[in-house]
Amino acid sequence: MNLYTCAFTGHRPKSFPWGYDERASGCVLLKEVLAAQISSLAEQGVMDWLSGMALGVDLWCAQIVLDLRKNNPALKLHAILPCEGQEDKWPASAQTLYRSILGQADEAIYVNREYSVNCMLERNRYMVEHSSILLAVYNGAYRSGTGMTVRYAQKLGREIIVIDPITRAFKSE
Repeated sequence: MNLYTCAFTGHRPKSFPWGYDERASGCVLLKEVLAAQISSLAEQGVMDWLSGMALGVDLWCAQIVLDLRKNNPALKLHAILPCEGQEDKWPASAQTLYRSILGQADEAIYVNREYSVNCMLERNRYMVEHSSILLAVYNGAYRSGTGMTVRYAQKLGREIIVIDPITRAFKSE
């Protein structure tokens, strides 16, 4: 575990009131809060960032890190992938964004080469195990990958920053 590493977790677009409309005010404001939080953590010395590269929060956060890296080349983006072809069934525009971010990442780690029922869970556990901070966009849904990831980080005693996707209020645990 690196003391200066932060992993991201959060819901897919379908879980948000605005769905896939990233121009919606709620989405724009959430991304602004994420950018401010990531920038603040970078100023506090967090240099390594782990993204599971899923649609929604993971890709938004990865893009924010890449944007910040333009002015702070010490920042490193690590793409932690559940399996090859994670993006294959996504819309073309999402696949293009995914591949662009992946091409700019400092490294790509495949937790599994092939899809399996548990590959997403294994990816999430890997990210928590290799970070000291978890930045979670979490609506409190117990039965979700994000919920499982937050609980695993709690179990391992990680610092957790939770941002409510609707109110954009955040709390540290």
